[in-house]
Amino acid sequence: MQSLAELQRGFAAALLDPALPTPTGLVGPDGEPSSRRFAVYRNNVMVGLTQTLKDAYPAVHRIVGSEFFHALARAYVVGHLPRSPMLFDYGAGLADFIDRFEPASVLPYLAEVARIERAWIEAYHSAEATPIGAAAFSQIDPDLLPDVSLVLHPSARIVSSRFPALTIWRMNVEDGTPAQIDLCAGGEDALVLRPKVEVEVRSIPAGSADFIRALATGRSVLAAFEEALVTNPGFDLAANLTDLVQVGAVIGLGTAGESLKP
Repeated sequence: MQSLAELQRGFAAALLDPALPTPTGLVGPDGEPSSRRFAVYRNNVMVGLTQTLKDAYPAVHRIVGSEFFHALARAYVVGHLPRSPMLFDYGAGLADFIDRFEPASVLPYLAEVARIERAWIEAYHSAEATPIGAAAFSQIDPDLLPDVSLVLHPSARIVSSRFPALTIWRMNVEDGTPAQIDLCAGGEDALVLRPKVEVEVRSIPAGSADFIRALATGRSVLAAFEEALVTNPGFDLAANLTDLVQVGAVIGLGTAGESLKP
């Protein structure tokens, strides 16, 4: 007799492979195996998960069209069943999957658009926090400035692209209008943030992604600045700090290496 775990694995496998028989022990009201009922259930699972991915990645869906997206989603679902009852969390690995999905290789920017959409979802569902104002910096002892670190808003996400993925994403959400894009125009970095109610997706200048990522690891402003200079020797520290505070990305100050509350 099969164990419960074996029965569950067989059930899950049959859900994703129409070639497999109806799972052992699955019967209808008449006590007989019910292949038709299971086929309906199998179809509902696939349709439901596909719709979940479509809702989570509207720009990707709009770029590739329904037929391609459904093929992409089906291929993803077959190897990635939900691991959480919270369906908003489903599809976290879709961008990496797109990178490996051969039919999508003609759209090299598609995975990076998907990463922006995933960052949007994560920011939307992140914890609440209250940003600080610029006045908080005036309270810092000048001698401690080299070691000051910033506590970033929990919703803050950085997406870097070697293509103009942010521009492409903007053209394919809400009222955006698709247009011709020069894929050789260079990459774009985006800051995804929910300082209040709405998620905001902002373009950030060269070096800012390195700067913010370094800050997120607890490094000092000075150390983060040095990281940014590697990418952009002309990185403007004062302007970037001002921007981060103004958009609500900073919720506290601390000292490098410490995880401090605001």
